[in-house]
Amino acid sequence: MEMGSLSPARERILLELKTKGPQTATHLARRLRVTPVAVRQHLQALSELELIDYEDQRGKVGRPSRLWRIAPGEAAQARFPDSHQDLTLSLLEAARAAFGEAGIERLVRERLRQQLRDYRGRLADVVGLEKRVGALARLRRSEGYMAAAKRQPDGSMVLVENHCPICAAAEACQGLCRAELELFRGVLGKGVRVERVEYLLDGARRCAYRIHQSTADRLP
Repeated sequence: MEMGSLSPARERILLELKTKGPQTATHLARRLRVTPVAVRQHLQALSELELIDYEDQRGKVGRPSRLWRIAPGEAAQARFPDSHQDLTLSLLEAARAAFGEAGIERLVRERLRQQLRDYRGRLADVVGLEKRVGALARLRRSEGYMAAAKRQPDGSMVLVENHCPICAAAEACQGLCRAELELFRGVLGKGVRVERVEYLLDGARRCAYRIHQSTADRLP
């Protein structure tokens, strides 16, 4: 099959798998309000294009469940924003050759400084942890991170980024990931703890952050 453009239904399946993680055909059919037969036809076509693959998981009883997921190869990742990764990588390589690792670190710190100024300006009028994390998720979503925020039963927040448009650059310069944590902590303010609980570069399907108010800052 030729790659080309996908039908709206197949684009929706890719988006669902990207943002919600591996799912069975039955669950996808229910989510997308199509018949199981139709969704299986779409899954087969996407599999032939090497955009998705599957894993059979055995339960305690019955037949294994077939979980469909985004394939790890370049064909699938190319369907999502890449922020001109080739240019970014070549610039990083040139900066490393010209200025060494110290120069790369200075570059990362300057980028962080500019992002902090920008993000703080955009969130200046947003009050309350839940609203600020929600606003941060919307900001990141506008930058291609497919981000979402959700309140947890214990009152903490989870910020997830289902796509990393700078993944290739982050692999070449992991200081970018360290700076991202500093960015979130600096934007959300004193007394807010931010912990990375899922990490794309460690093999997770996304990055996720647990965000909560630190009780230590309330102590006398």
